[in-house]
Amino acid sequence: MAGIEEDGYPAERLFKQGYSYTYDDVIFLPHYIDFPADSVQLSTKLTRNLNLSIPCVSSPMDTVTESSMALSMASLGGLGIVHSNNSPSDQASIIRSAKSHRFPFLSYLTFLSPSDSINSVADFPAAGCRIILVTESGTSKSKLLGVVTISDWEALKDKEARVSDYMVKSPVSAPSDYDSEQVAAYLAAKNLEFVPLVNEKDGGQVVDVVTAADVDRIRGFPKSGGMPSVGRDGKFMVGAAIGTRESDKERLEHLVKAGVNVVVLDSSQGNSSYQIEMIKYVKNTYPDLDVIGGNVVTMYQAQNLIQTGVDGLRVGMGSGSICTTQEVCAVGRGQDAYAHAHASVMPKIFQIEGFSSDRNYSFAETISSATYLLQLHATAVYKVSSIAERSGVPVIADGGISNSGHIVKALVLGASTVMMGSFLAGSNEAPRAYECQVMHAIITLLLYCYRK
Repeated sequence: MAGIEEDGYPAERLFKQGYSYTYDDVIFLPHYIDFPADSVQLSTKLTRNLNLSIPCVSSPMDTVTESSMALSMASLGGLGIVHSNNSPSDQASIIRSAKSHRFPFLSYLTFLSPSDSINSVADFPAAGCRIILVTESGTSKSKLLGVVTISDWEALKDKEARVSDYMVKSPVSAPSDYDSEQVAAYLAAKNLEFVPLVNEKDGGQVVDVVTAADVDRIRGFPKSGGMPSVGRDGKFMVGAAIGTRESDKERLEHLVKAGVNVVVLDSSQGNSSYQIEMIKYVKNTYPDLDVIGGNVVTMYQAQNLIQTGVDGLRVGMGSGSICTTQEVCAVGRGQDAYAHAHASVMPKIFQIEGFSSDRNYSFAETISSATYLLQLHATAVYKVSSIAERSGVPVIADGGISNSGHIVKALVLGASTVMMGSFLAGSNEAPRAYECQVMHAIITLLLYCYRK
């Protein structure tokens, strides 16, 4: 409006002052809105060649991304990066599992042959699976012959009886190419609680099992306004992390055979001769495979990787939920993340200054000893994005995303996507049970005091 001086600073002026800022150091001023909320498009680029409907990527941590997370992220229009804290064959198996499904959930299926006894799955009720599939060979690679439900299993008195004696033969099934709405209509029309999906072209092999609860879950997914992340092969897109060692070349071969869509070079310092050589190897050996380099926090680092041929950049260098590069190596930039008390990690619970086993500690005191104060890196994202944009290389803001405000700030400052680790850990789709450090501290403290 004429005659009124604008408040605040433009980003260019703010980030030229020679200071490094965290996300919590900056905030955006409100302005005039002349568009409806439903006109906002979240579609973005992950790499030069890969597009996503939402700017969200799950981190390659072994407590965050395996099959279920990768599948769920892709179904919502994002992407999951499978961790490499496993053997090459196991990592490839996770990728195959995620890409083999057409629905945003994993059915953990149990298979038996007709000659097996129910004792083969003695923990059936406890396993969370409510259906046993009976096939000719007892695997998913043969024709479906029947099913055993948990109610049938619970009614059995003779657990040594053969499966063929009590299975429901020739069960109702649906074609494996049905989409979620077709499956929902099929379940409703036949009043079924579940239906196996079979591929008749492969001799009736079981591809999946969909339950009425699964259908309700799919319908409850938020509408992102975009499409699921699907590759040129028509399957869900899945990424994977690899290192920069010679052995990672063999790992990469396994991943490519499994159908991986993009690889992330997982390193706390991306601007190294090892990563440069690995980028060259990937691009020369698999020219159609996109590679994301990093991690970097400066324009100089970014330029080196861009010139080498990366298709995307991962920005952030400690501290994150599991990364301590700044504390250990004194290297990084403007993150100030995870400042914490001396006793913030469980093994140090008894090193609290003034701690005494002679008095009781309140819950609040115990919690405060293990609390992380989270801040993030705004300067690194802004600086790297400014140079990456000139070459058309998208940036992933990586590290410590813990609320939606952090996501918005990262995107406005130039990132195309954000990588989430602790933000997703502990969710139903995460591969491990959530282990709360604070509760470990409390239990350890109680045991210590009890022994005293």
